Amino acid sequence: MSMKNKKTNRKSHWRLLHQYYTYTGFYSFLGRSLIKAAPPILIFTAILLGIHFFVIDVNTMLIYVTDNFPPIGVFAIFFGSESFLGLIPPEIFIAWCGKSAYPLWFLSVLGILSYFGGIISYFLGRGIASIPSVFVFLEVKMSKQIKNMRKWGGILIIAGALLPLPFAIASMSAGIIKFPFGSYLLYGVLRLLRFAVYGALIFGTL
Repeated sequence: MSMKNKKTNRKSHWRLLHQYYTYTGFYSFLGRSLIKAAPPILIFTAILLGIHFFVIDVNTMLIYVTDNFPPIGVFAIFFGSESFLGLIPPEIFIAWCGKSAYPLWFLSVLGILSYFGGIISYFLGRGIASIPSVFVFLEVKMSKQIKNMRKWGGILIIAGALLPLPFAIASMSAGIIKFPFGSYLLYGVLRLLRFAVYGALIFGTL
């Protein structure tokens, strides 16, 4: 097959994917999800600024945490959060890394822990899928997430890994529908890129 035909086939493949995501509503879903994610981020930022200007300097607070709490404890809290629904914003921990003695090393550990936290969420989903009563319950509670994962699969995992979307929930949904584990690992590794980008941005502002 000539190079021209290969390029044409690639273009046709990407065009078909684009059409599929358009017709199935992926782009509109992504836009709505980012809009929903904006208020918590803005609230978190407002609280942080309020603490900074009216209570205590944020840099002082982060240095206090760094000096008085063992890193293993902070890492354990972060890993627990990333493994179970991602309840605590990762940005707090990234800012903490910026005031540590080894910011890049600690940031790398965070990224790896987040990645493995997603794997735990994936296997929680696989375990849930094997318990009929629990599966039926969650299939109702997480019907939208499961339906979306069945439609979009890998691209939804990539979005959860890179964007301010709930990566743990995307991972659990992937486990529930038994998304191929090897493909999940491949797509999920982009979580490391998110921490690298956010780290660069947050370290630059502290």
